[in-house]
Amino acid sequence: MITTLSVTKFNSIVRDIFNNEELLHSVNVVGEVFGISRAKTAIYFSIKDEESTLPCVCFYPSAFEGVKEGDLVTLSGGPNYYTKSGRFNYVAHKITPAGQGLLFQRFVELKNKLESEGLFDVALKKQLPKTIKRIGVVTSKDGAVIQDIKNVTWRRNPSVEIVLYNTKVQGNGAEKEICEGINFFSQYDKVDVVIVARGGGSLEDLSAYNTECVARATFDCQKPIISAVGHETDFTIIDFVSDLRAPTPSAAAELVTQDTSKEKETLKMLTRKLIRELNLTTINIMQKFEDTISTLATKISDFIEERRVVIEDNSLKLSNLVEKLIDEEKHKLELKENILKRIDPREVLRRGYAKIEQSGKNVDRADEVLIGEKLEINFIDGKIIAKSEERI
Repeated sequence: MITTLSVTKFNSIVRDIFNNEELLHSVNVVGEVFGISRAKTAIYFSIKDEESTLPCVCFYPSAFEGVKEGDLVTLSGGPNYYTKSGRFNYVAHKITPAGQGLLFQRFVELKNKLESEGLFDVALKKQLPKTIKRIGVVTSKDGAVIQDIKNVTWRRNPSVEIVLYNTKVQGNGAEKEICEGINFFSQYDKVDVVIVARGGGSLEDLSAYNTECVARATFDCQKPIISAVGHETDFTIIDFVSDLRAPTPSAAAELVTQDTSKEKETLKMLTRKLIRELNLTTINIMQKFEDTISTLATKISDFIEERRVVIEDNSLKLSNLVEKLIDEEKHKLELKENILKRIDPREVLRRGYAKIEQSGKNVDRADEVLIGEKLEINFIDGKIIAKSEERI
């Protein structure tokens, strides 16, 4: 039978299991510190070995003093299961050093191995070319690093081109992608120098750059390589193998670009001189142009005055002719109006005559009138209806 519990009940049972286990009340655990996060009342972190991790919390800041990422420590304390959040933590009451961390040990071992093979030999390091027109960058396209490199490079020299090979900068498979990026630019003839870069982080965050494959890819690269991994205080294996180390990605961008400010200032000075010469030439040309315009304006004014007199004379003649034509047409119109008035039926009615209609037809003769039918008699100011009785 399956038992159904509330979340609170289930979490309480799990908590009681931990509390009732005497072996866990006070137990020491050894591991490497990583993921440190400080809050107001507690310090959260984790410890790990080669196979597992353990979330931890310490409520005593003094006990955590001097502890840093990568340290191998021994914790004294016990587990605690928080019923409200369902979260498990190992509560550390005491923290003591247990030697160097595993990552750091591996870092030292690999550094000693590669150094003995001559991968750090200064005599083998390639010089940066005097003229750099295109830079290859091995980093993530999503981080702030590539933007910093672009900003610094193009502020100092906008003509320099940047080619990005997008890679992971930490996590599974990061070192493989970084090696692929370095190998790509090694055979890519269109870049003059390569920058391998990422932001700062813990020893674990930078672990991809502490791998043998990245070191050997850097050493075998046919192009000069600048490492710009982490902050100024961070050192990785690639820093020792690369041809030049930059403390930050922005510093790497400065190292491979020439500041064109002097050239810009010289160009500005030459531009100002050219502008002055152009201004003087323009003033001379404008003076000649104004003189020509003045002479031309005088000639145009004289020509216009001559034409104006002719136009006014012709205008007067045209005006007189138009008036004569208007008077003639007006006289003709008056004659036609008189004719229309004489034949206008209303003028006939106005003299006392009337228009007679019967059944919608004009009646001009007495024998056309239908006896006994209505007659419509139209006057100038209206009409009346009458009835025909007899014809005389």
